[in-house]
Amino acid sequence: MTERTYDVAIIGSGPAGYTAALYAARANLNTVVFQGFESGGQLMLTSDVENYPGYKDGVTGPDMMDELEAQAARFGAEMRPDNVERVDFSERPFKLWAEGEEEPVLAGAVVVATGAKAKWLGLESEQRLMGRGVSGCATCDGFFFREKRVAVIGGGDTAMEEALFLTKYATEVYVIHRRDQFRASKIMLDRARNNPKVTFLTDTVVEEILGDDSVEGVRVKNTKTGEVETLEVDGFFTAIGHEPATKLFAGQVDLDEAGYMLQKEHTMTSVPGVFAAGDVSDTRYRQAVTAAGDGCRAAIDAERWLEDQGEAPEGAMDPGVWEADKDRNTAAL
Repeated sequence: MTERTYDVAIIGSGPAGYTAALYAARANLNTVVFQGFESGGQLMLTSDVENYPGYKDGVTGPDMMDELEAQAARFGAEMRPDNVERVDFSERPFKLWAEGEEEPVLAGAVVVATGAKAKWLGLESEQRLMGRGVSGCATCDGFFFREKRVAVIGGGDTAMEEALFLTKYATEVYVIHRRDQFRASKIMLDRARNNPKVTFLTDTVVEEILGDDSVEGVRVKNTKTGEVETLEVDGFFTAIGHEPATKLFAGQVDLDEAGYMLQKEHTMTSVPGVFAAGDVSDTRYRQAVTAAGDGCRAAIDAERWLEDQGEAPEGAMDPGVWEADKDRNTAAL
């Protein structure tokens, strides 16, 4: 296979990746998307999405990702269902090797949108009931547990935030933590402890999530007494952290201590011409709509950066057109 050069290569196929592809391709940039073997990102595990604008009756995660992919492809973005196993950002054009291929793909600019995954306990039942009561995002799924009882696993600020958010809907929220000391800040811990809907179970581990087609309860064990009990809950939320998919880029671009890609100037990373979009660099929001917005920003940043290098193709949108296009009612928006 001979080398092929693209204006923009996008690694990742969640809302950030597909939105970046849409904007880049529509700007007449020759664009390729490395979707990965598990294309569509974390939304492929989500049954119902009700907080993404434009879907008044909600939409399933897989259906939404299919539509985003088709929209980007409509404007000419090339889709490759391949994982990228190696990159070289030391010089331009940048080099990206698809898994199993000897020749790299070359790109004038790269948008990294590989996302982040919630950390899980590793239970078989956890994976089996994913999207059917098991979730890693209270903001995304809390609405579905109105007047129900739920469990939150974790002991940091994220766990306290998730628990407090869930009290808006659930009748009771169990916070289950394996130790009796918390990593959460005092203010967040106090807020959770002072909420009458929150019950703490410390020195406790989850042995099993119960239920065949949906969550019906959890079996927990006290690590000090050995006592085992069953809690009747309808929802199970893990809040033990997220892991960004950035191992591929270690040593290539600057990452923070947790492995998130750092945006140095707008969406540009420490390597000029390499941009980060979505959960791969977002430690706060982790929403489909914010990831899509980041993909838009990264594509615009990439187009303007290529233009500054004198490499934007003929017909690419200049900044003035980008601004005017925001107010234009077209089929692509």
